[in-house]
Amino acid sequence: MGRENIREGIGESEIYLDFIESVSRASRVDRPVILVGERGSGKELAARRIHYLSSRWQGPLVTVNLASLPESLIETELFGYESGAFTGAKGTRKGRFEEAEGGTLFLDEIGLVPLSVQEKILRTVEYGTYERVGSSETRHADVRIVSATNADLKKLAKAGKFKEDLLDRLSFEVLFVPPLRERREDIMLLANHFAARMATECRMTELPFFSPEAERKLLSYSWPGNIRELKNTVERAVYRSTKQEIDEIIFDPFQNPFSPLEKGDSESVLSVYDLSDYPVIHDEIDVLFMQKALRESKGNQRKASEKLGITYDQFRGVYRKLKSRISLDDIQ
Repeated sequence: MGRENIREGIGESEIYLDFIESVSRASRVDRPVILVGERGSGKELAARRIHYLSSRWQGPLVTVNLASLPESLIETELFGYESGAFTGAKGTRKGRFEEAEGGTLFLDEIGLVPLSVQEKILRTVEYGTYERVGSSETRHADVRIVSATNADLKKLAKAGKFKEDLLDRLSFEVLFVPPLRERREDIMLLANHFAARMATECRMTELPFFSPEAERKLLSYSWPGNIRELKNTVERAVYRSTKQEIDEIIFDPFQNPFSPLEKGDSESVLSVYDLSDYPVIHDEIDVLFMQKALRESKGNQRKASEKLGITYDQFRGVYRKLKSRISLDDIQ
């Protein structure tokens, strides 16, 4: 992983460029940073940018995904252990703080750290010292901590689940990573980038491009999984396509083509209606979907449009048409 990796961040929307400017500014000051953002929004990429634009760029960048570790192993993972420190500890092992010496330690999902380990991290941040598990030898740490979370750390602190002193120490700067739905100008830029890379991987001789309908789908979808979901969706579309023009976009890879609704049951449903009933049935389905989306969004139309994977303007157009038939009685 080298300094060139920071170029992977692509975007030209104003909100993204403002965020990148904030990241660049924070990288120049050797202080802790917390990155707050939804899953798949690019928190690790931002952490890399902070490291490789900082004065520590020649030092190591060590990443710890705390969500992937059992709670009982987090302390030994971060601080290491001595031989015989616990059952099964047959040798000495360095911790991530030691591996990151002189560089940056990226703690992903910092909100999952147990309180007992938070106390030890706090001491390391405050005094620059720590001990391996099972050792009384004090070691010095020259490490910059960059943390990431999608949780509300202030709320966790008020609930007693996160140490307020540690939160104060780690939050010299707090940067909020914009979700993809707030960066709509970047969607096709990213989609074409991922498509070109996938075409290279699949040894395609021509660069793929998206049909107008495929582009419309990509732009109107709410992207709850953010950039990671966009990357998977685009790569899947390119890999499955047998031609240069990409016209099929599948957001849900678990869509079962053999489900009853897709096969036999669809014919039995259609047999009840005449083809001339299409306009009426179409409206009935719109009413049902909009009611459900509004119910789950507690009446918020913008959130309801995101749940349905359509633009707010599209939602408003259908809502105005069917408003008299949409019941809002059970929406709080």
